[in-house]
Amino acid sequence: MTVYTPALRRRLRRRMAIVSIAAAGGLLLAACGGDDMEGMDHGSGSSASAASTPTAGGNRTPGAFNDADVTFAQMMIPHHEQALEMAELANGRASDAEVKTLAADIEKAQDPEITTMKSWLKTWGKPESAEGGMPGMDHGSGGMEDMAGMPGMMSGEDMQKLKAAKGAEFDRMFAEMMIEHHEGAITMAQDEQKNGRDAEAKKLAAAVVKTQTAEVEKLRKILDRI
Repeated sequence: MTVYTPALRRRLRRRMAIVSIAAAGGLLLAACGGDDMEGMDHGSGSSASAASTPTAGGNRTPGAFNDADVTFAQMMIPHHEQALEMAELANGRASDAEVKTLAADIEKAQDPEITTMKSWLKTWGKPESAEGGMPGMDHGSGGMEDMAGMPGMMSGEDMQKLKAAKGAEFDRMFAEMMIEHHEGAITMAQDEQKNGRDAEAKKLAAAVVKTQTAEVEKLRKILDRI
């Protein structure tokens, strides 16, 4: 049987006090640790969220570009838009199966390219349209009254004639006009390849040259047989 002498009682009280202080300190540390961890979790979440947030103009960060890149996008957008207008006219007017297929291919390729080029201009902080035409880019192409200096653009009168045509007449007119239109786009794309700086713009220009050169060859063959 333990005898609780005054000295033993004092030692027990001191021990209990030490244990109580230690316990309280542990609770305080746990609480602080929980707050810190909670803060860290929120911080990590914010970082992950920020990292996954798209930048202006898509997921593209503004890089090195020059005036040639801007001009290429600003002028190729309306050029593509007219090609789409021409291609859409084939619905209900074209009679040749290859013309119909080619018109559908033009819509499929050029509509996304317009969206891409608009996103570049937004990223670069540039307007979608430029004042005036393209200095030094007039290579004598006809039907360019509406867009002075832009190779291959059809005039409003040309578009009205195409709209009024049907059957074989439409097929022939579409092929002739689209050849001229494509050759103008190829000229502008080659200028971008030579003078542009933005890697993505130059890549799209290369795709335009490759795709539209092949389509010009198809259109020439169509003209040879109709």
